[in-house]
Amino acid sequence: MIPRIKKILYATDLTKNSAYAFRYAVNSAQKHDAQIYILHVIEKLSASVEGLIGLHLDRETIDKLWAGKKEEQIRRIHQRLEEFAKWELKEDAATMNRIADILVTEGDPTSEILEKADALNCDIVILGTHGHGLIGHAFLGSVAEKVLHRTRKPVYIIPIPEENMDITFRDI
Repeated sequence: MIPRIKKILYATDLTKNSAYAFRYAVNSAQKHDAQIYILHVIEKLSASVEGLIGLHLDRETIDKLWAGKKEEQIRRIHQRLEEFAKWELKEDAATMNRIADILVTEGDPTSEILEKADALNCDIVILGTHGHGLIGHAFLGSVAEKVLHRTRKPVYIIPIPEENMDITFRDI
């Protein structure tokens, strides 16, 4: 027997057309009478970028600057996601009530998605992928693929269309 889907983790990177996968999360929530958790992960600076910044600033100064900006960035992204969900679901208030929480965290996207899916006891994970082809995949890797290979939960990977859609986070 297939387990009942009660909680859905929708992870977004806020890129152009990534909101397309949100429609799959909404559809699944409606069909299964489930709750949706929206997650965005702010990636930490790479070691090479921190190294370049470190040529000009000491660690303490870098940490102070980031701490001050991080809270504001988290607040703005949370607000943007909330506005997006309200706009996308404006004609379906009942589905808006399915949004259990909007989470904005900092860290490695793969690790954060996996940790939140477990901590929230989500039944499935839904995320979009940009499918940059073999060369891009070989060098850059893919958060979607890493999540897929490191979890025992079902993962819905939604291919993000390259053409402009009628839905985008840029509109919010």
